[in-house]
Amino acid sequence: MLTESDLVRYGRQILYTDFGEEGQRRLKQSHVVVAGLGGLGSASSVYLACAGIGHITVVDGDFVELSNLNRQILHWEEDIGERKTLSAVRKLAKLNPSVEVTPLFERITPSNVGGIIEGAHTVIDGMDNFETRFILNSACVGAGIPFIHAGINGLLGEVTTIIPRKTPCFACIFPQGLAEEGAIPAFGVTPALMAALQVTEAVKLLAGFGDLLAGKMLYFNGETMEFTVVDLVRNPECSVCGF
Repeated sequence: MLTESDLVRYGRQILYTDFGEEGQRRLKQSHVVVAGLGGLGSASSVYLACAGIGHITVVDGDFVELSNLNRQILHWEEDIGERKTLSAVRKLAKLNPSVEVTPLFERITPSNVGGIIEGAHTVIDGMDNFETRFILNSACVGAGIPFIHAGINGLLGEVTTIIPRKTPCFACIFPQGLAEEGAIPAFGVTPALMAALQVTEAVKLLAGFGDLLAGKMLYFNGETMEFTVVDLVRNPECSVCGF
């Protein structure tokens, strides 16, 4: 149930007609896994906590570096050398102590991914490599857990919501053999914007209102300030989600 504190803290979003107290209760009962605490995962974790998601699991196996600080807003200069998970938990606890945050300091692999996402209502993609995204995608499809993908490159960004067995999965959209690019340009504003859109999708999905980017990819071009939405096509022969 919502407490008096909840009604005050989340009062402005509860005012939204299609959301209301029932929507807030659903968020409070939800468990979201944030895979990666870089530019995307840092910002999405902040807004998930602000929104009142009851349980957030943050997963990352890296340590804070100086080069992270232009975009990874959960980590500050005083955190350099610390585990990203610990840095994140400390900030999120101060931001909203009513939210349960579980830190997992590990890299996501085919052998541990099932345990990481078990019990989650959705998984937020905050990764910076295709290999781990393919692992998460396969696990989410197998477990029937929605997977909200985002990616960035410089001032370009993309977001889509993958609903297992209903929309194209990540492997339908991207070739499995896609080569890694190595380090890419990254302005802090681009992952911040894409992460905010991921959380928008998560709130709608978990609270049960609005239209999702299901079967659609939203592309953002920061140079031209253009948003484009395109339909995605499911691959009937996909090795992950094909029947």
